[in-house]
Parts: sequence; structure tokens; C-alpha cells
Amino acid sequence: MTRKQIAFADLTLRSIHLWDRQWPLLTAGNFAQGRFNTMTVGWGSLGTMWGRPFAQVVVRPSRFTYQFIEQHEAFTLCAFSEIYRPALQLLGTRSGRDGDKIAQSGLTPIASTKVAAPGFAEAELILECRKIYSDDMRPAQFLAHDIDANYPAKDYHRIYFGEILAILGTASYADHRA
Repeated sequence: MTRKQIAFADLTLRSIHLWDRQWPLLTAGNFAQGRFNTMTVGWGSLGTMWGRPFAQVVVRPSRFTYQFIEQHEAFTLCAFSEIYRPALQLLGTRSGRDGDKIAQSGLTPIASTKVAAPGFAEAELILECRKIYSDDMRPAQFLAHDIDANYPAKDYHRIYFGEILAILGTASYADHRA
């Protein structure tokens, strides 16, 4: 996969499509130490906060990836083409507690350029992020009361904001305007 560095201002992305259809992989941990985990995510956001480009993700404490994102200062988000949908399905439905789901997926972890968490060789887009904020969702703050229906087990997410330190993507993710 040929990826190049992309400036945040030049990133071209269909953000709703990214979260709803592409199911990015959230990976936290340390590639060099061989201690990391990944999970498929469908909820999040991208934008600017506190004058910094950011990616916002949510992780339930019950997920195996939670301990990795809690213990490490950085994470990556990777987007893939449709042909990797079976791998993303596997990574979103199996736990890393129960075996090496990354090996089972057939995806190849690779070192990132700015953070310890890995990206994946097959990814079209890799966002390398350093955590800058986290907080727990509090159901008392839900203004739309039907949101709580997403939490029948009352296992509310922890929210993480990560400053985007590097973007590597294929040409389709770069703004080509002069």
C-alpha cells in the first residue's frame, strides 16, 4: 500500500462514511514491545479542538483494548478498503483476551512514525494520535433520552480525544487542489 504524509488541512475524508461504513481499527499499546490490541470502532469524530486536529473515540471498560488505551499515551485509527471487511468484522467481534485475533485477521501490524501504537500495512489511512483528554460518559448528561438504550448493561464508554500527530494516506485522502 502506498501511503504518503498528509497535512491535516489537506485531509479529504467522508467522516460519516468513515465511522458508519468503513469501521476503522482503533489500536493502542506498544508495537516495539509486541504488546498492543485493536478493535473495530463505529463511533467517533474528527475535527479541531483547543487549536489542535483531533480524533475522538469511545471505548467501553469491558473491552480488552480498554486496558491498552488506558495504559498507553497514544493510539492509531486505520481505515481500510471494502475488501478487508471480513477482517474488520472478526476484529470487532472477537476479544484479544481469547487468542491472537490480529493474526487470525490476516492484517499486518507495522510501526507508526510518531507514536508507539502500530498501524496496519493494509490500511488506506492511518491517523497517529496522542491522548489529550478523557472522560467517562455520564447518562445523566444524555439530552436525548433514547441514547441510554445503547447501554442495556449500563457499560458506558470512556471518551478519548487524541491530538492527530501524523496522517498517512493514499492519494484518495489528500486534497489535490493547488
